[in-house]
Amino acid sequence: MDIKVNQLQESMQEVEVFLTYDEILPEINKAYEEEKKTISIDGFRKGKAPIGMIKKLYGEAIEYKASEKIANKKFWDVVDKENLKPISTPQMVDIDFVQNSKLSFKVKYEIKPKLKVKDYKGISVEKTVFTTKDDDVEKEIAFLTKPYLTFEQADSVENNNFRITVNLQRMDSHNIPMIGHRSENMLIDLSDEKVNPQIKENAIGKKTGEAFKFIFVDEHHHGEELHKEEYNYEAEITKIEKIIPPLLSEELIKKISGNKASTEQELKAYLKKNIEDYYSKQTEEMLTNNLLGKVVNNNNFTPPAGYVNSLHTRMVELEKENSKRYKQKNFDEKAVSDYYKPRAEWNAKWQIVLENIAEEENIKVEDIELEEFAKQESESTGISTAKLLKYYKDTNRAEMLLEEKVIKFLKDNALIQEISAEEKIKEKKDKSHE
Repeated sequence: MDIKVNQLQESMQEVEVFLTYDEILPEINKAYEEEKKTISIDGFRKGKAPIGMIKKLYGEAIEYKASEKIANKKFWDVVDKENLKPISTPQMVDIDFVQNSKLSFKVKYEIKPKLKVKDYKGISVEKTVFTTKDDDVEKEIAFLTKPYLTFEQADSVENNNFRITVNLQRMDSHNIPMIGHRSENMLIDLSDEKVNPQIKENAIGKKTGEAFKFIFVDEHHHGEELHKEEYNYEAEITKIEKIIPPLLSEELIKKISGNKASTEQELKAYLKKNIEDYYSKQTEEMLTNNLLGKVVNNNNFTPPAGYVNSLHTRMVELEKENSKRYKQKNFDEKAVSDYYKPRAEWNAKWQIVLENIAEEENIKVEDIELEEFAKQESESTGISTAKLLKYYKDTNRAEMLLEEKVIKFLKDNALIQEISAEEKIKEKKDKSHE
């Protein structure tokens, strides 16, 4: 088998393969045996006709059909032998089969282009740091114990630890009730942070049968222009209930913590650790996204179209599978496709950039690393090391580990400035009011 690899463009290669008839004869003979099972010839039962007669009657058609399958198989053999790296579906652009003589073919495919990567070290990037407060823990306890709240009927609203049932009436600009804009028996939890602050303020001190007014402001954008619209309401209170939090008994604490705590102190420590872990994960994800975004922007280029399409198709198909798995109705394939188009292009750029950075900085995943990783997982899962190594190969685990290494390298070489989440929020608010 003669092989020639041609570089057509920066991100396009073509492989030419030349095979003698003797080299493909085993596959040709196998094709005859397969076709024999389905061929009927007068005087012979189906599948029992002599090979010689089959060759005489159908040989040319069978061998030409087999040559296409052989070419496809041989191409992937060449990919392994020559360590070729097609990144999208290869295209057979030419095939030439001469019976009893030869088989040659050409396959064109995309590869990741070589880049002269730049400006990926010393990048200034912010790291938003969240601080876990006691109030965060109390809010989490309130959320977890919400299903166990009880309610005690009351005569008046003393504070926000109450819930009220109201008849809601929208009023016009002259304070006259608007027909068709009335809702009855609406339950409002005054302890809920999302409830309109005016409702909370104006309900305090009110008794059953009394009413209060409030304004709801709807803010929405038309393009870049912000529009505000006010709605006037009157709420008539028909029922008042005091919210009674449950006693944090050992039984309840175990229940809401999944048996991770049995005392209030242990519960608070457990929840605080969970919140801190969540914030830490969010912080690292935000830092990584910001850093990789800057690296890709600093090395902007047009990625191979076939590679982008391949990633895009995979993303849409995954969403389609998830939709079926979770029995979601009205899957909008076009909307999903439009959503993932820019993400597929960005991912294509990043994968190419990361591979070039890895080559520039000699970052690799050695076989010994995968073996050590497999041994560790084998001890914890009971799955053999050999099976795990095969699984890693089938799922491109080495590529995932390489990406992790490159990201760590970028972080280690970045100029990271920590900024508190509170400062960040304040900064955004200040800008929005400018």
